[in-house]
Amino acid sequence: MGSPGMGNRNSGQRLGITEPISLGGPTDYDVIKTRELEKYLQDVGLYESQEEAVRREEVLGRLDQIVKNWVKAISRAKGLNEQLVQEANAKIFTFGSYRLGVHGPGADIDTLCVGPRHATREEDFFGELHKMLSEMPEVSELHPVPDAHVPVMGFKFKGVSIDLLYARLSLWVIPEDLDISQDSILQNTDEQTVRSLNGCRVTDQILRLVPNIQNFRTTLRCMRFWAKRRGVYSNVAGFLGGINWALLVARICQLYPNALPNMLVSRFFRVYTQWRWPNPVMLCPIEEGSFGLQVWDPRKYPKDRFHLMPIITPAYPSMNSSYNVSSSTLRIMTDEFQRGGEICEAMEANKADWDTLFEAYAFFDAYKNYLQIDICAENDDDLRKWKGWVESRLRQLTLKIERHTYNMLQCHPHPGDFQDKSRPFHCSYFMGLQRKQGVPVNESEQFDIRLTVEEFKHTVNMYTLWKSGMEIRVSHVKRRNIPNFVFPGGVRPSRPSKATWDSRRVADAKVSGHAGSDKSGEVKGVADGQVDGKKRKRVDDNADAQSKNGKYVTAVASSSPEVQVGSPVGTVSSCSTKCDHLDATGSVEPAKGNAESHMVNGSDNLSTEELSSHNGEVDGSLRCSPPHKGLHVTADAATSKEAENLAIEKIMSGPYVSHHALHELEELEDDLEFRNQVVSAGNTNNDDPLLSSVSDSAGAAPVLSSNGAGPSSSLHASGGIEELEPAELTAMTSIPVAPVVQRKPLIRLNFTSFGKASEKSG
Repeated sequence: MGSPGMGNRNSGQRLGITEPISLGGPTDYDVIKTRELEKYLQDVGLYESQEEAVRREEVLGRLDQIVKNWVKAISRAKGLNEQLVQEANAKIFTFGSYRLGVHGPGADIDTLCVGPRHATREEDFFGELHKMLSEMPEVSELHPVPDAHVPVMGFKFKGVSIDLLYARLSLWVIPEDLDISQDSILQNTDEQTVRSLNGCRVTDQILRLVPNIQNFRTTLRCMRFWAKRRGVYSNVAGFLGGINWALLVARICQLYPNALPNMLVSRFFRVYTQWRWPNPVMLCPIEEGSFGLQVWDPRKYPKDRFHLMPIITPAYPSMNSSYNVSSSTLRIMTDEFQRGGEICEAMEANKADWDTLFEAYAFFDAYKNYLQIDICAENDDDLRKWKGWVESRLRQLTLKIERHTYNMLQCHPHPGDFQDKSRPFHCSYFMGLQRKQGVPVNESEQFDIRLTVEEFKHTVNMYTLWKSGMEIRVSHVKRRNIPNFVFPGGVRPSRPSKATWDSRRVADAKVSGHAGSDKSGEVKGVADGQVDGKKRKRVDDNADAQSKNGKYVTAVASSSPEVQVGSPVGTVSSCSTKCDHLDATGSVEPAKGNAESHMVNGSDNLSTEELSSHNGEVDGSLRCSPPHKGLHVTADAATSKEAENLAIEKIMSGPYVSHHALHELEELEDDLEFRNQVVSAGNTNNDDPLLSSVSDSAGAAPVLSSNGAGPSSSLHASGGIEELEPAELTAMTSIPVAPVVQRKPLIRLNFTSFGKASEKSG
C-alpha cells in the first residue's frame, strides 16, 4: 500500500496560516474528560475489532496483488516486450476515513489504483479489470460507475466494501515507492485522474498539517459521530461530509496544538460559532502550482464568490470542499455549533455530560410541516441508480423553494432516506418546512411552490438513464401524519417524559418572551394538476448566510407555517404558505427546527485571511496577513473566554471581500430553458422569474468602498448585507438585467377559489 506512515509529533514548528490561539497544555480536568470521551466512543461502537482490522489489511493486500497482475496482463496483450511486462506495475493507495484512521466497523474503504500511461481507464480499468473482478468468487455487488464526476468501481471483497478509483499517470512504469504527494505526479494527466488523485493527496496533507495525529483522530471521531447524531453529516444534502469535518477539526488542532480532545471539541464549537462565513477555513496557503490547474480563488472565478462556507483543501489544486452548502444548511449547522458550545460550557459546570452533547436530533418532532419525496423503480439495480440521481438533485429543490419564496419558506433536508418494507423498490426523503423566523405574520400574503415542484420534477425526470418504472412524487405531510416506517422498528415513539437539552432550550426561550406569534392553520385542498398561471418573481436573499458582520445564531422558539397542498399522484404537489414581508434590512437570521433566531453583533472591523495580489494582478497564492504578535493569549488570560474570543477573531484578519448575491448561478441557468417553456414568453414586463431575481437583488442601494471605487462588503446602516451592483450581476450571469426597481412585497395569492374549485370538481 502506498501512503507513507506518520506518527504523532509536535516538533514545535507552527502549523497553519496563523499563530496558534493557545499553546497551553491540558489540565487535570481535560485529562479526565478526554478519558471519558474515549471510553464513550468505544462504548458506542466506533472502533472496529482487531479481527476486522486484520481482515481489511488482508483484503487490501489481495487487491494490490490483483491490480499488479492486471497491469501485467494488459501490458502483454498490448504487445509490450517481456522486460516491460515484468516491469509493469500498479499500486493501491487508501484515502478517506480509513487512511485518516477514523473509520468504524463495516465502513467502506476508499482506494485508488495508480497505473501506467498505457493502462486506459475506459478499456482496461472498467473493461479488463472489471472482467477479472467479476470472475472472482470473493467479489460481490460489483457496480462500475464510469461516467461519474470521479469515476468509481464499487464492490465487496470478502464482505469488505471497496470504492476503487483509477489514476492514469504519464509514467511508463509505476515505481513501488511512488510518492503521490508531489505535484509533479499531476503532469500530463487528465481531469479524471486529477480528481481521483485529489482524495489521497488531501488526506496525506491533512495528516502532515496537524500537530498530534492521535488527538486529531479522537477529536475527528467525536465530531463525525456528533454530526451524524445531529443530522448534519451529508455532503449531498448540503451539509458537510467526511473530508469537510476532517479539515475543520484539523484547523482547530493547529490553533490549539497542545490541547487534548476534550478541549479541542469545546474549542471546535467556540471557534466555528464565532466564524464569520464565508471567510475560508484553510490549513495552509493556496499555491497556484505550475500546471495551470484551477484553484479556488474568488478574485478570478466569479462562482467561487458565491460559496457560503468555504473549506479549502490543502493539496494542489486547492478547491472548496463544501460548495454544496446552502443558506439553509449553513443556518442549521451554525445553530448546532451554538448548541454544542452551550453544552460544552455546561459540562464545565457539571450541568451536562457527553450524553447531552450526543443527543440525537428529533427531526420528526422539530417541524409541523414536511415535504415527502417518494421514489420507486422496477428492481434493485434501477432503484440504486435512481436513488443516486435523485439524491444529487434534492439540493436543487431546497434552493429553489427558498429562492422562489424570498427565503421566507425555509427547508431542512433530512440527510438520509427511509424505506417502507411493505413497498419493495421504494424509498422516501423528507424536508422540514418552516416560515422564516422573527417577522410578523400578514394573513393576506401566501406562497405557492407548485411551479417550483414542477421544475424540480422536470429536472429529475431528465435523467439520461431513465427507465420505465422510475417515478417520483412530492407531497406535503403534517407532523402527526408522518408514516411509521421512518421510526425505529416502525413504531412511532411516544413523547419523551424526560426533558432533553433541546426541549429545555426551547422552553427557556419561550419563557424569555421570544416565542413566535405565527398562527398554525389547517391544510386546505388544492385541485390536482392546477398550476398557477401568474408569473412569480424570485430573489436571492442571502441574509441568512453568515457574513463579515460577525453575527451568529442563537435559537429561540417559534411556530411553523400554514401549508396548502394537493394530491401528488400524477400531478404537481401544491404547497402554499402564509407569510409576511421580508425585513427590509435582511438582518433577521433564521434558525432550525421550532426556533426563531436573534443576532449577536460581532466586531465590524474584523475580516479574514488575505487574498494577496501585486499591482492589481493575481500572484497565484492565497495566504494570511502577517502573523499577529501576541496572537496566542498569556497563561493568565487563557482562562478568560473574552480574551480567547478576541484571539479567535484575530485569526480572521485580512481584506477578503465576500459577495452575497445570486449564488448557485449554474443551477438557475440549468433551469432557464424549462422556465421559459412554463412561463408565457409574450410578456413585456420583465416578469421572467430569473430576470426578476436579478433586478430585485440589485435593488438595494450599493455601498461604496472608502475610496469610492465601487461596491464593498460593508453593511448598510441598518445592518443588512449589501447586494452587488447590477453591472456586476450582468457580468456574472450573462443574462439581460431588468431595470433596477424597488423591492416588491411578497406575492399576494389567495387560493380559496382553487379550494372551492377542487370541491366542486370532486
